[in-house]
Order: sequence, then structure tokens, then C-alpha cells
Amino acid sequence: MPSRGMWTGLRACANLMEFNMTKCKVLHISQGNPKHKWTESSPEEKDLGVLVDEKLNMSQQCALAAQKANRILGCTQRSVAHRLREMTLPLYSALMRSHMEYHVQLWVPQHKKVMDLLEGHEDYQKAGASLL
Repeated sequence: MPSRGMWTGLRACANLMEFNMTKCKVLHISQGNPKHKWTESSPEEKDLGVLVDEKLNMSQQCALAAQKANRILGCTQRSVAHRLREMTLPLYSALMRSHMEYHVQLWVPQHKKVMDLLEGHEDYQKAGASLL
């Protein structure tokens, strides 16, 4: 049976592309997966904007999303001179909510601390409403 590196090479040839092995990393998920030496191993990887660690824990991703939403809310509060409902509500909906809902189906917060961090943004929704 061909090795994993050989399968990767076959897929690259079939798609007429080459891999830059200096940029390739392996994220080991299963316990029985041997750590081969030909690529660099990584404890966490970001793929399609979602940060995943080797235990499929999304707490780091949730913290980053909450942090980004806080920054967006702060920028919105500082930059909006006239806090009219017609102006602030679309800004809030378009900017902050989209970041909080990005890949939310994958997050599945497992720890109470992370759940509180994300649910705290319901308070920010109220704060966004108070801007109105």
C-alpha cells in the first residue's frame, strides 16, 4: 500500500500542481496516527478562517471571534457621530453579527468559560441597541 506522502504526490500529479513542502504541515487528530518526519507537525492550524487544534477544540477560535467583535463594536461606537437607528442598526448587523456567526456551526463550545464569552455578546447586542 502506498504511503501517505506518495498519495499526496499522486493527487498533486493528477491535479497538475506541485506542493511546496516547506509550507505543508500535518495536524494529527487521531491517537493512532504515526507522526511521520517528512512534513512539519503543528499543534493548531487555521483553515478557511477557522482555527482548529489537534483535539478539535474551538475555544481559541471562539476567543478570537469575540475579541474581533469587541474591536468592531468599539470602532463603531467611536466612529459614528450621529447615533440614528437607521444608520447604526445596519452597521451593527453587517459588521459585528457577521463575525460572530462565521462558522458558528463548527464551534460547539465545550467549556462554560467559552460559552460565557460568546453569550456575553448578547450584552453587546443590547449595548448596540442602546447606541440607537
